[in-house]
Amino acid sequence: MTTTSPYDQTLAALDALHAEDPRRVTVDGESLPMELWHAGRMSAWLEQLEASPDELVRLAVRGQHLQRWQVPRGDYPEGRVGYLTWRRDQGKRAGETTAALMREAGYPEAAAEQVARMIRKQGLGREAGTQAVEDCACLVFLENYFADFSKQIDHDHLIRIVQMTWKKMSPQAHALALELPMTAEARALVEEALAG
Repeated sequence: MTTTSPYDQTLAALDALHAEDPRRVTVDGESLPMELWHAGRMSAWLEQLEASPDELVRLAVRGQHLQRWQVPRGDYPEGRVGYLTWRRDQGKRAGETTAALMREAGYPEAAAEQVARMIRKQGLGREAGTQAVEDCACLVFLENYFADFSKQIDHDHLIRIVQMTWKKMSPQAHALALELPMTAEARALVEEALAG
């Protein structure tokens, strides 16, 4: 009889929920649930940011986008306040669900709550785990969504978004972001934002 560790059990449970995402993305000719692919990109960036991240940070990074499709952005009002409220509510939901999966797998309450705080982005700029979650989220955005996003937002607003995103990132994440392959248009926008 094989027993899985609380970490492996929680990771498998998170990925099972990610796999329920009805939205699909095609990667290297393979169709994947969008959220499962996104979670994989988050974990891949964590491995580049930190030499040996602990398992709680790994779980927070993996659970950060959990079941986000269930409450679409369009269910909230337009504008910054609506966006921030939606993002806060998503973080709370993802944190609670991840913490519950951790408790079911045998983690102590303190560890489950620590991961939930990271997912809620509490302690950003002060807590290393929370900063790692934010850095990974920003890098996934810049790597995979920024080019399309930049075509939907007016120029000045986009510059402010890049500046706000940059302020939330660590110097290590800045260095990785500057190495990302980008279209000439996207790179010009980033350079303009950073010069401002």
